[in-house]
Amino acid sequence: MTALTVQLGDYPHTRPLKDGTIQAEGVTCRFTESEPLHTAFARMVRDLEFDVCELALATYLQAREAGVPITLLPVVLIGGTHHGSLTRLPDGPALAPADLAGRRVGVRAYSQTTGLWVRGILREEYGLESSDVTWVTTEEPHVRQYREPAYVTRSAAGRVADLLRDGDVAAAVLGPRAIGGQGEGLVPVVQDAGAAALAYVRRHGFVPANHVVVVRDDVLRAAPGAVRALYHALAEAIDATAADRDDSPAGRAVAAGWSEELAGCLALASRYALEQELVRSPIDVGAIEKETDLLR
Repeated sequence: MTALTVQLGDYPHTRPLKDGTIQAEGVTCRFTESEPLHTAFARMVRDLEFDVCELALATYLQAREAGVPITLLPVVLIGGTHHGSLTRLPDGPALAPADLAGRRVGVRAYSQTTGLWVRGILREEYGLESSDVTWVTTEEPHVRQYREPAYVTRSAAGRVADLLRDGDVAAAVLGPRAIGGQGEGLVPVVQDAGAAALAYVRRHGFVPANHVVVVRDDVLRAAPGAVRALYHALAEAIDATAADRDDSPAGRAVAAGWSEELAGCLALASRYALEQELVRSPIDVGAIEKETDLLR
């Protein structure tokens, strides 16, 4: 038996692994918990604390550029649409996405994946460059080597929604869980955000991914069979829980295995990241796909 330390969020599609209903053959998994989950991401890309770890997509792209020795497993654990993630006060002045030029917008971290997708939408659909906005953050990047652009600043505020309610920013980028929590009562800046999001998915042919899974390179070299077994067990768990997911974009995003949709998602996210100075050099998606051949 090979022992692996595994950090995954608690979802219907990961619970069969965590409760032992589905097991990776020849592998003993020691599952760890982090609350909030994103605090584990910095520990992974800075200290390689886990053998296998859920990771934000933007963090993965930055870590890859920085030479952090991790390899992508082709699994999407969380995804969704983000036209509704750019929020404003419901009783504030009328505000359209293009009106954000020259203003301050709050986001937990400039490298947060939700922010990556939101800024991509702003550029693609409204002609707003990332540098047209001052991005006010409450947390530093996960990847230690990354240096933020000059149009990013840090606030001492504890929560992004507080920046908005205190009048420090004109809008705030909030992930799905934050919208249901600290963002309660806020409304989308994008009109008809749901319809706009579905049009985006139809246009691009995939649902944007937020969280993927990575493995340490040394673990992959030392125990490729164990990593392959864990990957296949996770894919089995995703397949076994398909009935628990609806046909919403978030439900359709969860998937395992290399596909045209995943390749397209990585390619667009990589382009957005380069445009936004989240990375400073192009990402080779073909090379990423080749690295996953061992798992097939």
